[in-house]
Amino acid sequence: MSTETLLVETDGRGVCRVTMNRADLHNAFDDVLIARLTDTFTALSADPAVRVVVLQGAGKSFSAGADLNWMKRMVAYSRDENFADALGLARMLHAIHACAKPVIARVHGPAFGGGVGLVAACDIAIAGPRASFCLSEVKLGLIPAAISPYVVQALGARACRRYFQTAERFDAQEAHRLGLVHDITDEESFDGAVDAMITTLLANGPRAMAAAKSLIDAVTDQPITDALLQETAGRIADIRVSDEGQEGLGAFLEKRKAAWVEG
Repeated sequence: MSTETLLVETDGRGVCRVTMNRADLHNAFDDVLIARLTDTFTALSADPAVRVVVLQGAGKSFSAGADLNWMKRMVAYSRDENFADALGLARMLHAIHACAKPVIARVHGPAFGGGVGLVAACDIAIAGPRASFCLSEVKLGLIPAAISPYVVQALGARACRRYFQTAERFDAQEAHRLGLVHDITDEESFDGAVDAMITTLLANGPRAMAAAKSLIDAVTDQPITDALLQETAGRIADIRVSDEGQEGLGAFLEKRKAAWVEG
């Protein structure tokens, strides 16, 4: 068994699987794993050979959130040390959220605390039947602060008012109803559903998907002003005249596959 806390493997299609490899600790993260995830997603975002990223966990769990030993060290931290530590987690989640490649969370088992934040930071989440979720921080007298921008965006403020305060555990069906996960499958169909989503994403323009992802952050909760109209018009004009935009439009008009599909 590998002793690496994070396994990164990219296949010939450009599909990179990032596996949290702390199965004995339910893939709970500490400062070391947080730094590895930050560096990995920053590098994957800039790697032109990578088309799609799948974030997954080894063993029975997706991620149990914060590692107990790491939390024990925090007890003795000063306020400044706690701030620096929490900022590291916040930056890791942002590296996943802002990755220029589509990121799929393959949630095969429990995701607790910060593990829910990992799911919410990904673009697409697919859950298996054994997946369950819990925002458990208040049970420890804490709050889900660093993960909150992504979890609130995924679940909505109303649901978060309940689950941030109750620390109730909820299953994949409820996670799907709330919008945390996009699809749920049975055990036999789980990997097939992930593979089908990968195939769907590989059919699309890589730069267009990155631009579409950036567009969401640019327009979310913004007033529809002339400035926003100018912004969105500029974005589509830029991509229409780009090499990828020209190739995509040409392929459509010529009734052929685009270059990124042909490889």
